[in-house]
Amino acid sequence: MGAFDVAVIGAGVVGCAVARDLALRGARVVVLEKAPDILAGASKGNSAILHTGFDAPTGSLEHACVQAGYREYLAIRSSLNLPVLETGAVVVAWTEDEVARLDAIESTARANGVGDVVRVDRAALLAREPNLSPRALAGLLVPGEHVIDPWSAPLAYLLQAMSRDAAVLRGTELLGGRFEAGRWRLDTSAGPIEATAVVNCAGLHGDTVDERLTGRRHFDIRPRKGQFVVFDKAAARLLGTIVLPVPTERTKGIVLTPTVFGNLLVGPTADEQEDRERADVDTPTIEALLEKAADILPALAGMPVTATYAGLRPATERKEYRYRHEPELNLVTVGGIRSTGLTAALGLARHVGTAISGETHRTPPSDAPSLAVPVLAEHMARDWTRPGYGEIVCHCEMVTRREIEAALSGPLPAGDIGGLKRRTRAGMGRCQGFHCQARVAALTAGRLAVPMAAGRCDD
Repeated sequence: MGAFDVAVIGAGVVGCAVARDLALRGARVVVLEKAPDILAGASKGNSAILHTGFDAPTGSLEHACVQAGYREYLAIRSSLNLPVLETGAVVVAWTEDEVARLDAIESTARANGVGDVVRVDRAALLAREPNLSPRALAGLLVPGEHVIDPWSAPLAYLLQAMSRDAAVLRGTELLGGRFEAGRWRLDTSAGPIEATAVVNCAGLHGDTVDERLTGRRHFDIRPRKGQFVVFDKAAARLLGTIVLPVPTERTKGIVLTPTVFGNLLVGPTADEQEDRERADVDTPTIEALLEKAADILPALAGMPVTATYAGLRPATERKEYRYRHEPELNLVTVGGIRSTGLTAALGLARHVGTAISGETHRTPPSDAPSLAVPVLAEHMARDWTRPGYGEIVCHCEMVTRREIEAALSGPLPAGDIGGLKRRTRAGMGRCQGFHCQARVAALTAGRLAVPMAAGRCDD
């Protein structure tokens, strides 16, 4: 199928960002994704927070990449039409023990260069968020934490890469590879591919890809399921700030946050499981999340729920990012990227690009071409506000036929119903597709690699 400078394995948010960086450096890139569409693994389910890195391990790769990614996202968002909902975040202490632990969190934030954090007492918390439970004792305000669209950003990264001639092969699984005479010969389900260098961004299957390329696993993926509840849009007026818990050693904990789509979101939980493909919700956990949300924000008691979902994080046996560069093999592995991956992706991409640019004999990143991905954020002008949209296909989310048609065409059209939802939000509103599913099926007939009837409606 041809020879490339770099093959990127996996089209999650990190793979899309890496492909962008390398393509802007002038490398000829191919992205291999075994699913019918991009963002089909860990990247499709997250909290959508743009992190400052205030609580990252000081001096770690995660800390450096989160902050580099944060800066670059803000620098490029206008040229890509990417939304940012400027909410700020507050780490809330609910017990005296948690109040005492705020000192360490503040110290870490300042050591990490996030110097605008502010300690606030109960009165200040309730003045900022009057619907917050008065049980809150104190907090640490982090003004720079914001909310973004978790799907439009990586789509934009990959489209920029494709504008610089990157190839994207969906439905293409890596089966094996060998490094000979300075080049990789990759065996894939779509045929052989040659590349000078390989970047493993396979997420939940990163250890499997590691073994298929090197003959051994340098880490083990331990899928960690997180369940979420999405409250009705009527809940959005109740909260304007991301509410973070005081974290534990194992997890950042359950977050209550606004979304750019006009909802409130609570989650995620953290439960390890064996299955890497399917993450199901269960009633006891959802009920516990509802109780937790109402405990934080009492006005949420009885608030209608729009959706519940679960995502998987590619946790490993160690907490830190599992980054490895093997120059003798022209191979970079980017594994174990969990909660902060959406923000860190651009920073990780720059780190990878710098590491292997010498192996591919390319130049520093050039200016990226501007392009506008569709706006799905409620606080920005949506497509339905402009004339000529044809019809409203999904009334819950105000998705137009023009948006559906655009998502089914262009250089990277939706490959399945999950991909269409992530590009348009059709079927993701209050009725969960009850009223628009038939119309969406008609519009997509013969145009998806995986027809609606063959896919999961909850993707």
